[in-house]
Amino acid sequence: MVVSSLFSARNAFFISLCLFAVLYRPVLSRPAKFADDFRITWSDTHITQIDGGRAIQLKLDPNSGCGFASKKQYLFGRVSMKIKLIPGDSAGTVAAFYMNSDTDSVRDELDFEFLGNRSGQPYTVQTNVFAHGKGDREQRVNLWFDPSRDFHEYAISWNHLRIVFYVDNVPIRVYKNNEARKVPYPRFQPMGVYSTLWEADDWATRGGIEKINWSGAPFYAYYKDFDIEGCSVPGPADCPANPKNWWEGSAYHQLSPVEARSYRWVRVNHMIYDYCTDRSRFPVPPPECSAGI
Repeated sequence: MVVSSLFSARNAFFISLCLFAVLYRPVLSRPAKFADDFRITWSDTHITQIDGGRAIQLKLDPNSGCGFASKKQYLFGRVSMKIKLIPGDSAGTVAAFYMNSDTDSVRDELDFEFLGNRSGQPYTVQTNVFAHGKGDREQRVNLWFDPSRDFHEYAISWNHLRIVFYVDNVPIRVYKNNEARKVPYPRFQPMGVYSTLWEADDWATRGGIEKINWSGAPFYAYYKDFDIEGCSVPGPADCPANPKNWWEGSAYHQLSPVEARSYRWVRVNHMIYDYCTDRSRFPVPPPECSAGI
């Protein structure tokens, strides 16, 4: 009872911010069926469409993981999915939702990676940003809810000025365009939208200490409410540079006051790793780390 009361008090302020963000966020989404925008790219026997194609089930077993990708690539915009992750003992598994330019040495990539856990431990989400082939920008946040009990929305907003990673409309990461500081920013290459479910017990949980327990297989994750809004490539050549695209509007140049408070709350209470503060890797912090939000 004491633990519950402390949890409620600690989160009351944050919950009010979340409700405000949900209520006042513009209604811009158009959830689609899986087959409208996506195709299976890996192990079609492990992906099952359910609810008339409005949702899918991904399966991981000792034989294979699986994956899917968008039929088109996009240059700027917003992508989101609602995901229900593997329940119980998911150590050693990774469910990923990301954008990728599908190029090699100069690839651009924006990553959500959901790192499995032992039962009772929080789920960790790792984000990363690759620009012009340069990555190593990992941040890790322990989610403040159990993402296996219900669906939660994960989104990437990408325009000329910034990239924001959202969890249920709460920003957990902001990566700003710092080309003026000679920091690469992904704005030239279109990217596809991808998701995979796979085994990575050499690193995913506690640095590889916790291994996957195959006796609990098969493992399942569920996806629905697929939403992509952006400039498709191929498509109108003038779309990516059009300042009238809604995602380029002034409301998306910086976080709102409510978003900024939520963002700081997440970083103070739930961030467990930030490459910007890892002096063993970066004795001198990378220049983008001082950019703020």
